[in-house]
Amino acid sequence: MEENARTEVRASRGERAAFTALMTATKADLYRFVRRYVGDEDEAHDVLQEAYASAWLAIRRYDPARPFDVWLRSIAVNKCRDWSRRRAVRRVVRGIMGLDSPEAAAVGQDVPSPEARLDDRRQLSELQRALTDLPASLKGPLLLATLEGRSHAEIAAILGITTKAVETRIARARQKLGEAVKPNARTGA
Repeated sequence: MEENARTEVRASRGERAAFTALMTATKADLYRFVRRYVGDEDEAHDVLQEAYASAWLAIRRYDPARPFDVWLRSIAVNKCRDWSRRRAVRRVVRGIMGLDSPEAAAVGQDVPSPEARLDDRRQLSELQRALTDLPASLKGPLLLATLEGRSHAEIAAILGITTKAVETRIARARQKLGEAVKPNARTGA
């Protein structure tokens, strides 16, 4: 713990080796978060690089009294939100039946799956689409809580909101996901 704190202080002074050590220590967890947020492996790598680049450019504003991972996570959440806004603009430009549509994704699938696997895949696809379409204000808290197991207090610190707002946003996100997926279930099982 003590060594990590010293590394954070050295990084806050602009020491590249210390920042690299912190980046190495946080990269796997941060990538998993970003990957879940954006829903695409390649895009996640790009967003992750943007987050680390922004962190390095702002490193002298980092306060070592605050946990580094919380500071970095807030930068990553903002980069994910930026990505979502850019994606929304691309969607408008492409039109309703753009490259992201389920119909376009289905082209080229040459081996049909058994019915049960097809339903599972369809439900998973609907859930992923519903998660991707969640507003950033709901998606961030939900992913931080469910995928990373962060407490409401930690999420509040990362996002700069109250713990009550975190609780409310997670509840709303779960409700929206349930509404988005339930009507699309095609089996009565």
